[in-house]
Amino acid sequence: MEAQPKKILVVDDEEHIIELVELYLGKEGYAIASAVDGDRAVELFRESAPDLVVLDIMLPGIDGLEVLKEIRKTSRVPVIMLTAKESEVDKVVGLELGADDYLTKPFSPRELVARVKAVLRRSEPQPEQVEEVVEREGLTIDAQRRKVEVEGVGEVDLTAKEFDLLYALAANPGIVLTRDRLMEKVWGYEYVGDTRSVDVYIRHLRDKLKDDADDPRFIETVRGVGYRFKGA
Repeated sequence: MEAQPKKILVVDDEEHIIELVELYLGKEGYAIASAVDGDRAVELFRESAPDLVVLDIMLPGIDGLEVLKEIRKTSRVPVIMLTAKESEVDKVVGLELGADDYLTKPFSPRELVARVKAVLRRSEPQPEQVEEVVEREGLTIDAQRRKVEVEGVGEVDLTAKEFDLLYALAANPGIVLTRDRLMEKVWGYEYVGDTRSVDVYIRHLRDKLKDDADDPRFIETVRGVGYRFKGA
């Protein structure tokens, strides 16, 4: 039976951008749905159940951040945000709300295709993980089922990117991983830009794991370098 093409919802109020994205992603075999405003984007998301969303922040009606909030109420589907060049705050807020990646306008269509492939790849179960189950000091990570349990907290609901970041750290206990190295491991491509995304995701992980940054049980900050999972 032939595999169904991955469905991608593209949301942008600029028709020429939608046409460009449809052209490049269509060539890669993806099935594309599109919306030019936030309200229609939410409707289409519910109707079409896409595998990934490319979402502009600046939209008529409800903006992209509100659309992302609506998506995250029911789904952990990967979302790539499109932001204006000067909107550093929007990038951070988008990541805080659960976006998986972002691109700054104007962007290269080929770079978008690379990001889409990487995010989809990283959001899928990874049966080739070296350790199928990682157990570290009250933390259990099931790589095959992509489930995380913490002693005293229970099962922890993580986004795909949060899971990958936690696994990367926990699978290398006692080893300092720089932000650049974590970008390479988790984002799955050669990342160009600042690495504040890592800090945002680490903050999310600590909140969900009930891990105190000042007295960490799991994730230590190595100032000026990166992060380390406690343990030998």
